[in-house]
Parts: sequence; structure tokens; C-alpha cells
Amino acid sequence: MRRWLLCVLTFLAAPSWGAHAYAQFGDIKYPEGFTHFAYANPDAPKGGELRMVPPITSTNFDKFNPFTLKGTAPAGLGPLMFESLLVGNSEEATTAYGLLAEDVAVAPDMLSATFRLRPAARFNDGAPVLASDVVYSFDTLTGKLAAPQFRTIYAEVKRAVAVAERTVRFDFASPNRELPLVVGGMAVFSRAWGGGKPFDQITGEVPIASGPYKPATAQLGRDVTYLRDPNYWGAQLPVRKGQYNFDRLVFKLYLDETARFEGLKAGEFDLMREFISRNWARQYQGKVFDSGQVKKQVFIHNNPGDFQGYVFNLRNPKFQDIRVRQAIGLAMDFEWLNRQLFYGLYKRVEGYFPNSDFHASGTPTPEELALLAPLRKSLRPEVFGPAVVSSTTLPPSSLRDNLRQAKQLLGQAGWTYRDGALRNAKNEPFEIEMLNNQPSLIRVITPLQTSLGKLGIQLRVRTVDGSLYQQRMDNFEFEMTSLRLPGSNAPGGEMYEFYGSKAAVTNGSANLWGISDPAVDALLQKIVQATTRLELTAAMRSLDRVLSHGYYSIPQWTSDTFLVGYRPAGFVLPKVIPPYYQPDTWAMSTWWASPSNK
Repeated sequence: MRRWLLCVLTFLAAPSWGAHAYAQFGDIKYPEGFTHFAYANPDAPKGGELRMVPPITSTNFDKFNPFTLKGTAPAGLGPLMFESLLVGNSEEATTAYGLLAEDVAVAPDMLSATFRLRPAARFNDGAPVLASDVVYSFDTLTGKLAAPQFRTIYAEVKRAVAVAERTVRFDFASPNRELPLVVGGMAVFSRAWGGGKPFDQITGEVPIASGPYKPATAQLGRDVTYLRDPNYWGAQLPVRKGQYNFDRLVFKLYLDETARFEGLKAGEFDLMREFISRNWARQYQGKVFDSGQVKKQVFIHNNPGDFQGYVFNLRNPKFQDIRVRQAIGLAMDFEWLNRQLFYGLYKRVEGYFPNSDFHASGTPTPEELALLAPLRKSLRPEVFGPAVVSSTTLPPSSLRDNLRQAKQLLGQAGWTYRDGALRNAKNEPFEIEMLNNQPSLIRVITPLQTSLGKLGIQLRVRTVDGSLYQQRMDNFEFEMTSLRLPGSNAPGGEMYEFYGSKAAVTNGSANLWGISDPAVDALLQKIVQATTRLELTAAMRSLDRVLSHGYYSIPQWTSDTFLVGYRPAGFVLPKVIPPYYQPDTWAMSTWWASPSNK
């Protein structure tokens, strides 16, 4: 029943809400009373074990608190232990359904959202989840002891108020159709977690949260095992039915990709996503593959494309001239890489939102021009022309032509070749340190090194372990590095974290570039204020144009498929594959054990 709606949906493009769900653009698929998501099997049996290798580069973990800046939390901790008021699914981009909350109501003026908690909701210590826990979680995450990016994410949320024991209201600074989803997706944890310690000192204490799993031990280290909680309160909810079916979920960490792949063949774990094309083409063969013990499978998805590229740290003076950044980008020969090293498996990344409705192409549409025109004084004139297309060496172009153009750009920026190196007016040589945490990338970077060397630029690669790499990223202590950002069907406030001016000066933020541009900030505001999907698309495409014309990155490569190796004997896959997913989260949430895996 829609027991406490403040307003009723009366027109298509307005925000839609009900006792069971909220949709930013009015597109709720599952009606009240639905039994399960279509891609989950409600009759899936419980039991068995799934062992995985997470798609991260860390080699150990040293805390159980994923919300603080220092240290590394174990893989899987977030989705397996922490829950939120609302939860999305793998079919709808801007819709979420009640999880901890049984009701959600949004004020007609869009300045608040009120949630009523389920009486059955319980933390893993047996205590009920109350409004005071939600308020405590919000106040803690937006406080100074949590990682600073949370203050960016919730910047437009004024406060959380416990209206009653199980009713909580969030007040917003301005009308914003995305904010109910933002606060609805906030992790909720118990006030008792940490026993009163300052939040940034909670490290070894296992979270007191409400999710379906708990760590098998409180020991910090490398591998981590989660055990399904037989008393998990939400197992029969429609948003959980048929999900999280394994009794044990194990994440194994390896020091390098060779040991990782050998572990798959030896049966040390069951599933891994392959990111290295050479490995996929040359190593996934032999007895264990011929016998069917290990299966090599390409999974198709409809996810928006990831952005992946080499990024410049604009905080470094040498990269502040756009001509320098553009010149360095011209030294990359993607076509040679794809032909010689990638076995033709990839295509070039175009823009910051590839393979999505948000990618800008051609000249600006009238809707885009309406957003860009007021910013004309602070934008490059080129923004109003054709969208940037990544450089190519396909005929009639060539690497030699690109390097000739790069030399001209560098000369215009004050860099000339003399005494065996490219030098500026102070006679300083142009040297770059590429910070790297993946040894396999060295062979890919080498051709770029060679091309830059022809321009007189010395590119050095420094490879460090995952922990040191993360520490240096958090403090922006790098000159260039490689970055991958997962694509999104529902971009919103998190865009501030990637591209906003405040994030540029906030340690631990995702704005690695240090982009600080009033025009970008203005477009980010248009994104979060969008009232229709069409408005959101126009704002995102405009942002894509501005970012691309800034030449802040050297776009790399992407794929429309997932390359996965797994041991099929122990598992049953659901018949329906959702349109939007990641292999590891899809497997651990919807696969189940075969009779042999008990």
C-alpha cells in the first residue's frame, strides 16, 4: 500500500515514488508486491563456495573500515556487509527499491525525502536498525574523520533527522531529483561499531552492519573469506530473493598476474576476469581448457563504456599548457598497439563517456548549445565545433605526421630540442614519471616512451605495489598515471567527485587530474538539476565536449565484452543475464552451487 505518499505521479517526466520504490525519471519497472528481480532465480538453493580474484591490484588489506582515507579494505566488504535504505538493480539505471526502508516519500518541492525503516531490519549483532543509526551513519560519513570524498558526495544534503524511532528524513539544499537516490544508497552501520573509538581509528573491528555476509575471522592480511549469515534478516525480501546463494565467498589475492593465472588452472579459485589481451589470446589453452575444467567465455553486456586513459596531473606546471598535453597525446599509436599487442580485441576510447548516450559526437545539438552558450567566455572556441576524435595512425594519417604536429605544438608552448633533449626557456629538460602499479602495462607504455623520445621527452616508468600506489594517488603525488573509470547509466552527484573544483583540492578524491574549471562546475550543476533524461543527456554531452577539448587525458582502449575464465563444474548460472553488470558481482549475487559444490 502507498501508505504515506506526499504526492501522486501525474505526468510522465516527473519524479516517481511509491511505498516500495523511487525513480528519478518516473520509470519504475517492478510494481508494488513484486516477488523478485527477473535475473534472479527465487528457487536457487543455498550452499557451496565461490572463490574469486577481485579486479584490484592490492596485495593485502589492513582494515575493515572502507570509509576512511588511509589503508586498504578487503574486496567484497561493501556489497556483502553494508546495506542502504534503497537498492538498485541490474536492469534500471535510475530506479531503486526499498531495502532497509519499506517506504520512501519525497516532498512535492523536492527539498526532502523521508524513509520508514522495516521493523525486521537487523544488524549482524541482532540489534534493530533504527533511524538514529541512519543519522549516525550520515553524520559520520560527512564528518572530518571519514574519507573526504563523502563530503563531496553528500554536499547538497543539509541534514538527516530522526523523525521517529524508525523514520528518518533527509533535508536537501536545493531541489534535485537525484538526491533521494543518493541518500537512499548511503551505507548504514551501527552506532555500536568501534565501541566509541574515533571513526578513523576503527580498523580491525569487524563492521556491525546488516548485510548477508560476515568475515570468517577478524584477521587482517591477504585472502578474505565471507560466511553467509544464516540469520540474515532480509533473505526473503523481493530485492534479495534468489540472491547471495553461496555459503562461503572467498577473495584470493596474488602478487602478480602470472601467479594469479596459474592459481586458476590449479583450482585455487573459481573465477577471474581477464584484463590482459595477450593472456587471453595465448594463455587460455591447454589441458584444463580442453577438458572443460576451466572455461574461457566472452560475456556480452550493455554497460556504458569505461573511460580508460593516461591522465596528466595538472597540478604540475609542465602540464598546464594545453598544447603540451595535446602534443603528448599525439605520440600514442593505438592502431599499432591493437594490431601488435592486443590481438585486435579492443577499440579506441572516444571521450569520457564512450559507448553511451552521453558521448558527444559531431557538432553541438541545439540542446547542448543552450547550455554551452552562456559559458562561451570561459570556453575554448573549438568546443563549439566538432567533438574531439582520438588521434589515429590509419592512412592517410601516420605516426610520423602526428609527431610532426606534436613538435609544432611543443614549440609554440616554448619547448625546443637542444643539447640532446626537449628543453624550456630555463634549459630544463622535459622529463615525465609515469606512476604504474601493473607490471603488465610496461610493454604497452614502451611504444609511447619511444615516440616521446623522438620528441626529446624522457618518459620514465615507476612501478610500485598497490598499497603505495593508492597512497600516492590519495595525495596526488604523481605526474602521469593510468586510470579506468567505470561507465554509468545514471550519472549525477558523483560527477563532482571526478571533475569538480572542490575535489581537485581534496585528498583522496577521484579528480586525479586536478580539473578546476568554472565551466565544468556549471555543467555539473546542470547534470544534478536535470529533470528529464533528455536534459541529463544534453548536460552530459556538453561536459564530454568541454573535457575532451581540454586534452586532460590520452584516451586508451575499451571493449564491449567481458573476458572471463571460470571453473564451470561447481556452478549453475541463471538463465537471464541482466543488461548492466560486472562479472564478479553478478556471480557472487546470482549464481548458485551445483550439487557437486557442497
